[in-house]
Amino acid sequence: MLFDLPDHATLYRALLDRDEGYDGRAYVCVATTGIFCRLTCPARKPKPENCTFHATIGACIEAGFRPCKRCHPLQPAANADPVIGALLAALDARPDRRWSETHVERMGFDLSTVRRTFKRHFGMTFLEMARQRRLREGFETLYEGGKVIEAQHVAGFESASAFRAAFARLLGCAPGDIAGRGALLADWIATPLGDMIAISSGSHLHLLEFIERRALPTEIARLRQRAKGDLGIGGFAPTEQIRAELGDFFAGRSAHFATPLALDGSAFTRAVWAELRRIPPGATVSYSEIARRVGQPSAIRAVARANGANQLALIIPCHRVIGADGSLTGYGGGLWRKQRLLEIEQQYRAPQAAAAAPDQWARANISLNE
Repeated sequence: MLFDLPDHATLYRALLDRDEGYDGRAYVCVATTGIFCRLTCPARKPKPENCTFHATIGACIEAGFRPCKRCHPLQPAANADPVIGALLAALDARPDRRWSETHVERMGFDLSTVRRTFKRHFGMTFLEMARQRRLREGFETLYEGGKVIEAQHVAGFESASAFRAAFARLLGCAPGDIAGRGALLADWIATPLGDMIAISSGSHLHLLEFIERRALPTEIARLRQRAKGDLGIGGFAPTEQIRAELGDFFAGRSAHFATPLALDGSAFTRAVWAELRRIPPGATVSYSEIARRVGQPSAIRAVARANGANQLALIIPCHRVIGADGSLTGYGGGLWRKQRLLEIEQQYRAPQAAAAAPDQWARANISLNE
């Protein structure tokens, strides 16, 4: 569906013109607000660099965007299916509720029917939608300087312990340990393939991961330890740079990432990461080929471990490494996401794409105290 849409310029012009011909066929996601809209939305128009376009509502929700309250992009689906309509209305009325299967059953709905219906229309279950909305709103409250107790209430958690537990499952630490400013700052970035967490210092990006990655809490805990606990919520310049570069990547404008990186690993691990960055977009190589390129052809398992230790998703493109038999093999962000990334990168296959990625990795290796 992603590649059936016209180019970004055409869609942005349709957004400015409020072209009704795209109603129901395309939606705009606005990075600065976290909102997605119909192209006919009467709201003030965002800048083109802050827009990404998707063919389905499900793709917008998977990317972590919330529906606009002016143009109501979910309304057609709600009108077409009374189950969706009733549950979305209930969620809007009680966004603070800790929704459970019991609540859904009490409304008279069959759980399996609800699960299938929401998966089909939105790519996630109703309960997943409700949970994501609550946690993201809590995170944004902390980002804006709100107190933890305020974020807890905004996120709809009745108890502080439940909010701390949910937050810790995502970020590996309690909200009180990360609220406020710090030498490292964590921020939330919405992408067409799902929400990501970025952590940067004033000069370098230290982490970029999809929020579903199981290793994310451990990776963040490791960063906090090396930064002596000085981790907060907010955004430094490297985070804003990678946000813009991700927007260009998913919009089909560029696959080049120039954000300065902070790399932490052994000499062998950094050598593997350097080889990964030399794989041009749209191409794939095997683990054994990477081992050969770093001069240790028998170190295939060590290459796989270095791949798994990468905490800068997309920028260090470990998704471009596949099995010797052509299988996708493991990926921390999920095999479905690895497949989508490889499909997206096909548009970047060109003669110039064969050129090596810039070797910024070597000069970007800094300590966390910078």
